[in-house]
Amino acid sequence: MDRPLPEGVRHRVVAFAADAFGSLTTAELPAQLRQYARFTPSRRAKFAANALAAALETDPVFRQRIAGRLRETQGELAAALDAGTPPPAADPLDVAAAAYLLRPAGWPKLVAAAGEEAQRAHADQVGEETARELGRLRAELAQVRAAAQQEAQAARAELDAARKESDSLHRKLRSATSDLRRGEAAVRKLQAELERVRAAHGTELAAAEGETRRLRARLAEAESALEAGRRAVREGRSLEDMRLRLLLDTVLEAAQGLRRELALPPVTERPADAVEAVAPGAINPKDIARRALSEDDPALLDQLLALPQAHLVVDGYNVTKTGYPTMPLEKQRLRLLGGLAVLAAQSGAEVTCVFDGAELAAPVLLAPPRGVRVLFSKPGETADELIRRLVRAEPPGRPVVVVSADREVADGVARAGARPVASTLLLRRLSRG
Repeated sequence: MDRPLPEGVRHRVVAFAADAFGSLTTAELPAQLRQYARFTPSRRAKFAANALAAALETDPVFRQRIAGRLRETQGELAAALDAGTPPPAADPLDVAAAAYLLRPAGWPKLVAAAGEEAQRAHADQVGEETARELGRLRAELAQVRAAAQQEAQAARAELDAARKESDSLHRKLRSATSDLRRGEAAVRKLQAELERVRAAHGTELAAAEGETRRLRARLAEAESALEAGRRAVREGRSLEDMRLRLLLDTVLEAAQGLRRELALPPVTERPADAVEAVAPGAINPKDIARRALSEDDPALLDQLLALPQAHLVVDGYNVTKTGYPTMPLEKQRLRLLGGLAVLAAQSGAEVTCVFDGAELAAPVLLAPPRGVRVLFSKPGETADELIRRLVRAEPPGRPVVVVSADREVADGVARAGARPVASTLLLRRLSRG
């Protein structure tokens, strides 16, 4: 051929080759097409179109194998092409694609004729689409013209309404101008009346000033009389003060005699004693930490729990896995809670034991011993976080002792005001009984 295959013919050839591809063995396929052997015909036509077209053009053996498959599936079309009389009712693209693969006599003319037929069909289709588009645009133009006419009519109506409103405003303006002129005349009349009133007021003001001077003279006379009266009152008050002092001395002497008679003790308390505050020298867990006791002496824990309202918070699994790690978790809990119950009864302190809920596969059925509060951390929360929340919940100044060997827990509760102690200290105290 002296020119490339028409696009429609090329697509139809690739479709034939992709469909016949699966009937060939791997050895019968060209090397560049073997990677598409497992593809479906539609995927081959999509992803291997260029490779199939190139192989059909350059590999005569592969093209003959595809042509042989085509003779099997479309024998009548192949026979008609071999005889040189293609079926008139057949699709021109199918005829051209089969001619390209079978290569009968005069096949380039068949391919060229199919390309021209496809172009004519495409041109007819484009013409029909253009005609439809032109009709649609004409309909839209008619709608736009109708809408424009409606808008013009509406604009005319609005213009008429605006003209009527303008006429009305002009009439109102003329009326307002007349009212303004009448108002200006009334203002001029009022200004003349104001001048007359001001003149009358000036006369009345002069008379009032004369009356004020007379009243001030009379006020001066009244003040002089008031001062004379005050002097007379002060002289009378000195006599009354003398009598009142004598009566007060009499009452005080009578009160002292009554106190001696009743033998009343002297007053030792003052109102300031009723105000609540921290007295100097009050003991706290930090003061006990400064005493001459080692950190592993059980007596240190006894002194801490002897503080008023002491609260002992125990990191349960931290203690049990330090003291008896080989026992099952259930027995670890029971052994620790039994020892804490005895310690709570001996010291009278509030005792809370915290266990990590993440260690449990199911909820624990446990009856806490008397005097010991047992808590498990919620899902997503560790026992360390629960201990920190317990410490923060306590009021400032209450002695709180936290038992844990975890350095991070100890530092955190110490910053919150609690006294951390080692797990070994509690184990030694419990073993002492």
